[in-house]
This record gives sequence, C-alpha cells and structure tokens, in this order.
Amino acid sequence: MTAQQPSEPDSASPAPGRSLLWPAAAVGLGFLLVYNSFDASAGVQPPTTVSSAPATTAPGATTPAAPTPSASASTAGPGLPRSEPERISIRDIAVDAPFTPLSIGSSGRLDAPPADDKNLVGWFKDGATPGERGTSVVAGHVDTKTGPAVFLYLRTLKKGSAVDITREDGVVATFKVDTVETFSKADFPSDRVYDDNGTAQLRLITCGGEYDKRAKDYKDNVVVFAHLASAKKS
Repeated sequence: MTAQQPSEPDSASPAPGRSLLWPAAAVGLGFLLVYNSFDASAGVQPPTTVSSAPATTAPGATTPAAPTPSASASTAGPGLPRSEPERISIRDIAVDAPFTPLSIGSSGRLDAPPADDKNLVGWFKDGATPGERGTSVVAGHVDTKTGPAVFLYLRTLKKGSAVDITREDGVVATFKVDTVETFSKADFPSDRVYDDNGTAQLRLITCGGEYDKRAKDYKDNVVVFAHLASAKKS
C-alpha cells in the first residue's frame, strides 16, 4: 500500500504537532503504547509522552498487541551480535541523523524522541538492535512545531532503497526496503509489523495520511519494512 500524502494544516490553524502510533514493550509485560502529537501553540499537553508530561491515550486510538523485542536472538537466520545504533543514513531521502534510545516511561508508554530536535531518530532500546536477529523498531517525527523533521519523506522510499545504520561496534548494517505501507492508527496491524521470522528485520515508523485538525493528529502511520542485506566495518 502506498503511503498517503500528509495534508498540511492551513495558515489559520495552530502550529502543528504530530503523532505516531506504535507499541513496544519488554517481553511479558504487555505495555500498550501510543505515541501521539500535541499542539504546542495551543498550550495543550501531549496525549502521550513527547516530553516529561503525563500521557493519556489519544481519542479513537486502539492499543494493539506489543511485540516481543529480542526474544529471537537465538533463532536461526542471518544476524549480527547486539550493538547499539549510532547513526542512520538513507541517501534516497537525504536522511543523516543520530540515534537516541527510547524506553518505557513512568506513564507506561514509550518515551518519544525529543520534539525540539528535528534531526533525531529513536530506537526501542529493550528490543533488537539494528542488525540483530529480531525486529528492530526505529521511530522519527515527520515534523514538529518548528517545521519538517527527519522522516518527512519516509513514505517516498521504494522497494530496494538502502538504509545504512552505523553501530557502536563499528559495523555498518545495510538494510533493503521490502515495502512501504500506511496503516490506520485505529487498526494498526501489530502482529504483522512486529513479526519475528528469525532474521534481522527493521521497521521505520512515522506518522502519515490525512491530518485531523480537530484531533491535531495524523490519522495513519507510515511503516517501512526492511531486512538486513549486508554488513561491513566502517
């Protein structure tokens, strides 16, 4: 499914906040996470954690089943040893950004990358690291209250596009895009997005689809499905 072009708020609307719906949790804990937006200009607290403020579930959002982060580390299939990511490069959409680890906050939801840094991606640190067997989850804003952000053009990636992730161990893991799809936040297919087939998988996630001015939120998520294609020392 091709990702929808996000609709931009008109000049009369408040400064846009953006959202992302995707779950992540430690194995067995079953935390159900919603990563949503807020309208900073209106002084509204974020419905979920985009800062240190308390979070609540967004209107109409569901809470899909959580993935099992790194339970597949001993399964068969190509993969690298565990090593934290340091930088992501996607030449096709001019992305070159550092990583920040994301964890589950006191609200029981996943903390988001800082909303004041538009060139930063986050990875779920309790899940598989990029290149490790399992499904590694990487999230980034499509835009923030200050303007376009790191994953603005994520939806335009094509099958075969390369995603390079430089890891702490000096290895550059190259992933190849399989598909780019858009899913409604109200019906997010967690089982499919976070499926573990015993190989090193990567999911890049941001928001997309139509912008709902009333909810101050995008209605969909753009998800890039990719697999580990090669690895080399940087």
